[in-house]
Amino acid sequence: VVVRLVPALSEESRWDVLRQLCVRWPSGSGGSSRGEAVSALKAALGRCSRATAGSTAQGAIGKVHLKSFVEQQGLLGYDPNLDVLLVTEGMLQSLAELQEAVLQCPVSDPRALHTSRFPASCCSIVHVVNCEEEFQQQQLDVLWRILDPGAHTALQRHLVCGPVKVTNPSSPIGADQYFQLRKRQMYEASVMKYGELAQDEAWTEVIDTLTAAAIRFEMLSTAHRSQITLDLENSSISTKGTKSGAFVMYNCARLATLFSSFQRAVEQGTYPPLPPVSDLNFSCLREEGEWLLLFNYLLPFPEVLQQAAQLPPPSKGIRITANTETVCKFLIQLSMDFSSYYNRVHILGEPLPHLFDQMFARLQLLGAVRDVFHSALATLHLLPLSQI
Repeated sequence: VVVRLVPALSEESRWDVLRQLCVRWPSGSGGSSRGEAVSALKAALGRCSRATAGSTAQGAIGKVHLKSFVEQQGLLGYDPNLDVLLVTEGMLQSLAELQEAVLQCPVSDPRALHTSRFPASCCSIVHVVNCEEEFQQQQLDVLWRILDPGAHTALQRHLVCGPVKVTNPSSPIGADQYFQLRKRQMYEASVMKYGELAQDEAWTEVIDTLTAAAIRFEMLSTAHRSQITLDLENSSISTKGTKSGAFVMYNCARLATLFSSFQRAVEQGTYPPLPPVSDLNFSCLREEGEWLLLFNYLLPFPEVLQQAAQLPPPSKGIRITANTETVCKFLIQLSMDFSSYYNRVHILGEPLPHLFDQMFARLQLLGAVRDVFHSALATLHLLPLSQI
């Protein structure tokens, strides 16, 4: 989402769009710290045996021979046209920002901090870049390897995204305008479904979350290598359309409401608490939809996650694939089948002891479904809604 929409924005606008989309990104310290990092990179450039003085008329501060480095290191998957790079101040600032981001990654093994400034166990560096800028990002990748060889930059990988097209645009639209358009459409769709909405903080948060979900699913339901075509008409967004992220969020909210209703009933003494799993009688689950949820979603979910993103071995080149569309399609289909089941079956029945076994088994099943919803949404960095 970020790379496909944001590069043309000013830095202030970029961070505002990231915040609106609930995208978390390491916040660089900037200021003197960033300046020191750039100075250190300039010094490394001056000492580099592959660098020569650049032409100030072209805005360059040095030239670096990339191709010979790639060949010497035996790096695979890089563009064969990589050759001499004119290094600019902006390139060094980009590398300094990357260094800051890496330093803020959590370290799995604290002992690694004593062995390297950028511990190998810290993180993998994934350059998410649009197809038009892939060559330039490879240049930055190799430049970073040359200027900061202790940064474990062998962990760099590239995820290349296709272009975004808008159908019949009346005028050019940027990321911020796109977000505001979708937010207004989501509000209008919510008014149609729920009536006039209160102008309070709770509803504002709900609309923002639904909008972020709708945009993420709109972007990530297409394979990242393919072109996305955006339809900006009102009919393309809905609170209940079965292809939208808002529909997924709506079903998460239904599950949250179900379990909060059950908990209140327990506190009021209407139902006994949910027994341990070992005491449940799952033979009470006789609905076809219940076994469909188990065999089509709960059991295959680990495999779905495994297919979603896999880093290639070091010998397999630099490109990676993130199958976000796999997770999106899984969540949408799960929402459709769960919604169909939930509309047919009354989960919280009469408080009669002979009905408790079936109710408890169903609650345990739907608790697992809820966990799958939450885990799958977490891979898209989306928090589920607890109510609508």
